[in-house]
Amino acid sequence: MIPDTDRFHVLTGGPGSGKTTLIDALATAGHSTTSEAGRGIIRDQMAIDGPALPWRDPALFAELMLSWEMRSHAMASALPGPVFFDRGVPDVVGYLRLGGLPVPAHVEQAARGYRYAKTVFILPHWPEIFARDSERRQDEDEARRTHASMVVTYAGYGHELVEVPRLPVAERLRFVLDRVE
Repeated sequence: MIPDTDRFHVLTGGPGSGKTTLIDALATAGHSTTSEAGRGIIRDQMAIDGPALPWRDPALFAELMLSWEMRSHAMASALPGPVFFDRGVPDVVGYLRLGGLPVPAHVEQAARGYRYAKTVFILPHWPEIFARDSERRQDEDEARRTHASMVVTYAGYGHELVEVPRLPVAERLRFVLDRVE
């Protein structure tokens, strides 16, 4: 479907682990990045009182996340150098599994076809920075279970997970870049 690319680097993990902060630091350092599907969809759906919210219709929410991630992947092909993704297509599979929902064949096909670098950066649950807000309604238990689901999911698609240590942002940035360069 879509050729493997070694320059597409996924950052994944549970909510509130510092993924987006690290993605923002990568962008500030001049690297190409994508934005997280989940938060973007929640913002859009809340603005229009839409049905595709994870607490209203998790399967519909997953479909929108899949479309977002597929579009991000396609758009990243036009970006120069390494591209850092705030989650990837396999996250949708992990989300569905976490919620006890079936993984439709087309979602499985997308997770197998839309490829990223073999190494995936996973950010562990970090209680000291975890915070709930209007878009992040998960509690810490769900954050931990999300992390575990992403570990199993990405490994199942042949990725090697590298845990990003709980360090200040600048040190996390250096940790990721040292492994990419």
